[in-house]
Amino acid sequence: MNPDLSNLAQRITALEDRLQLRELVARYGVAVDDRDIDTLGALFTAQAVFRSRDGVMNARGREAIIEQFHGRFAALKATNHVAHDQIIELDPAEPDRARGLVSSHAEVWRNGQALIAALRYEDTYHRHAGSWRFAERVLSFLYYLPVSEYAAGLGSRLRMRAYGDQRPADYPEGLPSWRRYHGDD
Repeated sequence: MNPDLSNLAQRITALEDRLQLRELVARYGVAVDDRDIDTLGALFTAQAVFRSRDGVMNARGREAIIEQFHGRFAALKATNHVAHDQIIELDPAEPDRARGLVSSHAEVWRNGQALIAALRYEDTYHRHAGSWRFAERVLSFLYYLPVSEYAAGLGSRLRMRAYGDQRPADYPEGLPSWRRYHGDD
């Protein structure tokens, strides 16, 4: 047998898994923007965790995650979430587990103004009953700024302005690779 074809079934399964995980991420953004709470709930495992790096969000369990979304939706009007790149690491030892890093942008109406955000999700995925779901999502922000403050705000470390004050952004300055590169360690 041709060595390139010896693991063809495994390679096809990995491609299918990656496609399903990309679709999971896409469904999440659409469900958030459409306020499709039933779909959102189905995207998470029963024991899932959804939290933000800054500690503002920290829900454990599907029901708590849904309640957290209800709270977020009460503060937000129209939103547009767009996932960009997704890095997926399938777990060869546990084929029903994977990890991912998703870069995204969001446009939102919050507190009477238009805001834009650049964010990342650090994900842990679990396949349950043949479907991939989020087991954990950790949200972090490069910025969350009023559109009118974008140009000046992007140059500031205090790029988190969604909550009526100015807070440090989650990344990149806090990342170990950033600190090493800039000699901040």
